[in-house]
Amino acid sequence: MIRPPLPRALAAAALLTTTGLLATGCGAEVEPAAKNETRTVTVSNCGKDVTYTRPKRPVAYDVSGAEKMFSLGLADRMRGYVMNKLGDPSIKGSPWRKDYTGVERLGTERITREIVVDAKADFVLAGWNSGFSEERGITPALLEKVGSASYLHTETCWDYGDKSVDVTPLEALYTDLDNLGRIFGVEKRADTVVTDLKSRVTALKKTWPEKGDPAKVFVYDSGTDQPFTAGRHAAPNDIIEAAGATNVFDGLDKGWTTVGWEPVIKAKPEVIVIIDYADQPAADKIAYLKSRSGLKSVPAVKENRFFVMSYGDAVSGPRNVKGAERLGGYLRSVGR
Repeated sequence: MIRPPLPRALAAAALLTTTGLLATGCGAEVEPAAKNETRTVTVSNCGKDVTYTRPKRPVAYDVSGAEKMFSLGLADRMRGYVMNKLGDPSIKGSPWRKDYTGVERLGTERITREIVVDAKADFVLAGWNSGFSEERGITPALLEKVGSASYLHTETCWDYGDKSVDVTPLEALYTDLDNLGRIFGVEKRADTVVTDLKSRVTALKKTWPEKGDPAKVFVYDSGTDQPFTAGRHAAPNDIIEAAGATNVFDGLDKGWTTVGWEPVIKAKPEVIVIIDYADQPAADKIAYLKSRSGLKSVPAVKENRFFVMSYGDAVSGPRNVKGAERLGGYLRSVGR
């Protein structure tokens, strides 16, 4: 898989910021509690105030959960993580791959209540319908009955509970890092990470073209009869915007969802972002898109403008900004 390079200045800036972040990623010092202070904190999660006792056996699900924890230097305090084996290429390309090897992997499919109980976990970090699920019997209410607290990724709150929390995916990421920093007593570390991510987004915006409409981008995850793509609640929507472009489905009030091929053709995307993970190589997806007769008129297909994005960059987590930097570099390289 060939990935387009970042412009030199942008690549250097990304390398410096990422290096600085990783240099302090081996562990975060817990900020001391005042005398007689109880180690509890109340944060707002999906619009509900939840009081947490500082977790001792936390479990995280998927890249989103694991890397939010790793970025805060919390690997050495984790009981483990669960990740579908489709995410394995994301582990290989992760700046926290050493943390992945140092923390026990508790499952290679979806997280289940049985895994949580067997691990004696006292805290679970996952998303709604991307970890927690009514159908699969693993919800915050059910986990509370077995002694485990829960934290839901803010990115998924739009579809959970009273659905009152509706923030952009990057704001959701910053909220999660701040909240996890408070829950685990590493507020200063969280502030450093969030400040770094925000400053990189600000720097990236300075590379946007001064004239013309933003490039139109379509996200292709998978699907033949219907493509599976990203609506406005999924991280790629903000990744694309930060890179200086527009998601052709940014008006779709969904996270990851299916659409028809006709709306894709009608939208005339100039660039197609291919999500890369284990069972469906990006090259195969590109070949399939090129083979569909209806897509031959789409500018991205005609101009061979495909950008491959790692699953680890595309799901809610601290790698979102790296994904935006790389996409921004590609857009500039094709004059957009």
